[in-house]
Amino acid sequence: MDQGNCFKGHFLLAMPGLKDPNFSQTVTCLCEHTSQGAFGLVINRQFPSLFLNKIFEELQIEFNLEMGQKPVYVGGPVRLDEIFILHGPPLTWKGSLEITPQMAITNTRDILEATARGEGPPQFLITLGCAGWGPGQLDAEVMENAWLTQPVSSEIIFKVPVDNRWARAVQKMGIDPQALSQTAGHA
Repeated sequence: MDQGNCFKGHFLLAMPGLKDPNFSQTVTCLCEHTSQGAFGLVINRQFPSLFLNKIFEELQIEFNLEMGQKPVYVGGPVRLDEIFILHGPPLTWKGSLEITPQMAITNTRDILEATARGEGPPQFLITLGCAGWGPGQLDAEVMENAWLTQPVSSEIIFKVPVDNRWARAVQKMGIDPQALSQTAGHA
């Protein structure tokens, strides 16, 4: 990976031709990208009937009713037994990894407990699992036109309804989502 191709702090928008069912029409917030590989969180897939109350109950964390009703997202097909919290400020929780100056990922109990009480970051989403790529894998997939990339948008993550995030992110690039081809081509 050359430093000009670092996609940390970017969205990966699955192209229509991407056949992997784990990533079909997904928006992934890339949290880290180095020569050792990359990882991120899918932000537009929710577990159909899993809400935070089940997570908090299993971990024996007291929670308020409003927080317990928030959805849990499928962060990706890797480490499905781990909880990740993608959040806006404050970014100073134990173990926070800054993605951009306005966004971080954290997976420590202190932020989870604060969030359960309604005292965590105002903007957040919680996932089980993440997406991961080995050394050079993501760069190769981008070169093969599997992904579009653009800088992350907290508005898309935290304000756009989950079912509209992919189309909105594509539109933000000035592209009509209906015009994207199912097949990749090279000029």
